[in-house]
Amino acid sequence: MAIGFAPSTIGRTVEHSVAREPAPVTQAIAVARARAAARPWAKHVRRRVALMDAIAIYVAIFAAFWARLGVAEWRDMDPRRLTDHYAVTSLALLVVWLIALRLVDTRDITIMGAGAAEYSRVVQTTFAVFGLLAIFAYLSRWPIGRSYVAVALPLGLLVLLVGRHLMRGVLVRERERGLHCARTLIVGCPDSARHVIAELRKASQAGFIIAAACLTDEADVGDVGTDVGVPIVGTVADAADYVAAKRLDTVIVTGSDLVTPDVLKHLAWDLEPLGAELIVAPGLADVSCARVRTRPVPGLPLMQVQPPGYSTAQQRVKRVFDVVVGGGLVGLFALPLAVTAVAIKVTSPGPVLFKQQRVGVDGRPFQVLKFRSMVDGADARWSEVMGGEIGLLNKVANDSRITPVGKFIRRWSIDELPQLFNVLAGHMSLVGPRPALEREVDLYDDDLRRRLLVKQGMTGLWQVSGRSNLSVEESMRLDLFYIENWSLTEDLLILTRTAKAVLTKDGAY
Repeated sequence: MAIGFAPSTIGRTVEHSVAREPAPVTQAIAVARARAAARPWAKHVRRRVALMDAIAIYVAIFAAFWARLGVAEWRDMDPRRLTDHYAVTSLALLVVWLIALRLVDTRDITIMGAGAAEYSRVVQTTFAVFGLLAIFAYLSRWPIGRSYVAVALPLGLLVLLVGRHLMRGVLVRERERGLHCARTLIVGCPDSARHVIAELRKASQAGFIIAAACLTDEADVGDVGTDVGVPIVGTVADAADYVAAKRLDTVIVTGSDLVTPDVLKHLAWDLEPLGAELIVAPGLADVSCARVRTRPVPGLPLMQVQPPGYSTAQQRVKRVFDVVVGGGLVGLFALPLAVTAVAIKVTSPGPVLFKQQRVGVDGRPFQVLKFRSMVDGADARWSEVMGGEIGLLNKVANDSRITPVGKFIRRWSIDELPQLFNVLAGHMSLVGPRPALEREVDLYDDDLRRRLLVKQGMTGLWQVSGRSNLSVEESMRLDLFYIENWSLTEDLLILTRTAKAVLTKDGAY
């Protein structure tokens, strides 16, 4: 079936081009004004983030200013001469820093609320500003003390990132209530539209509210049995008219052979004067943005998916990270480790440590270490508690085998601390999939066996996304997503979120 555009759309376009024939500059201005008028809530979000940036930069520069004067006084230098010099330097740095954050578009509403792009742009812009400052100081022989830069750069970056994190938290909570979201139209076939709608609803922090859908096949539109989760308002030909009538912000086109390049191009042209964004969702699932690269081909932008992050070189970097951070954590938790060992020994007969064989990387077994949180010989009562049922996550909320001390250390995840020695020995990693029992691995299909491509971890993506409150399918999917999209930055974020999950005791038992 040939797909065209609605007669009303074509007529409007022809009338506009013949009757008025605006000059290219006038048309460009009209498009710019339409985009500026779209999503007025975005201005409010950007302004409050800009205010937070200004406060953060002022605090950092103010601290650097007084730190430099303090060093000058300690060295018996003339503070009055330095005050004017560093006042000018500080004012110029404040202005340039704020302008740079604006020019690099670190306050782009499309990257706020989710992902690391916002933080990455802030970091890159900050280092670029201080790099330019160093070049300027060298070429003009403008004296800038090392103590000034040593305070302004790290403190400014830290306060900026903390401020952005706080603003992101506010934005996410607002979006959970339906505020500051882009009202969106989905275009595609029923299956792909249904998938995208489900994923966007789960990711409320991304800021999309799905208003309706336009399907690529007119037969699907007329089929009363077709359901994608939102009202179906027509075909691709009706998309631009619906966006104009309802003043929607975004159109997302999902993968479909029926959305030809010509149709997509004309849809983009029709959306342009309306100020609505056009987003094309590729047929990729569980792939992070960091793995996607654009390959420039004239007239045909291609997307290349980078290989997963479990190559030999990447795993070596991960191993160094595990040894350095794991060793530091052993020293940090030395006292809690000793106190817990004594408490277990005094209150319950049996060994302090519980050793159990788990399956590690490439299917190799190893002995995982934990503080014993159950009565001695609890393994023999496993079938009694589980009712003989074997599953992928054999854990129950009210296990009668758990001791009073065990209940406490489980609640605060203290029972997992001995696994730091598994990390130092190379059997485990700080972050990775949950180490599985052999009977669980026997139930794996080909997809789940990919969990054995990397070292198992003390914590992981599913532990910081709900822990035991998640279903088996959700937990396994998060583990696979982590494996496919590993990065050192992601490990740092998961460790940070682990501390929060432990403190809130969410899903722990």
